[in-house]
Amino acid sequence: MTRATNEATLSRAIEAINAGDVDAGVNALFAEGAVDHDPAPGQGPGRAGFLAFFRTLSTAFPDLRLERRYLTANDDHVSMAFTVSGTHEGDFDGVPPSGRSFKVSGVEIFRFVAGQVVERWGLTDDMSLLSQLGLLSPPEH
Repeated sequence: MTRATNEATLSRAIEAINAGDVDAGVNALFAEGAVDHDPAPGQGPGRAGFLAFFRTLSTAFPDLRLERRYLTANDDHVSMAFTVSGTHEGDFDGVPPSGRSFKVSGVEIFRFVAGQVVERWGLTDDMSLLSQLGLLSPPEH
């Protein structure tokens, strides 16, 4: 597939997730056996693992929003810097809703084959997320 096709697939997936249609976004983006080199704690393998992860996020943060900030691509890879935000209105890994909002940055690298992601590497500022939600105290100086 071409760079433009892969970028368009990623854009459609982000739009679907932002619209609350996590299943459509994940199913369009990730191949069945996609490998996540940096999975979330407890995340299962393949597309099913990505689906479970995004369903958990969208339940905990119903206003979940992904914003693409920078993108670079070639015919096989798409790399993206992004911002993710939301309001804690549902259970989040056993933590009851706090009503607090967060906004953090991250970076993703996707490898595409036949128009879908087959490998993903990524890093999100989890420490800031937990701190903004009041689940992590800032270090004392």
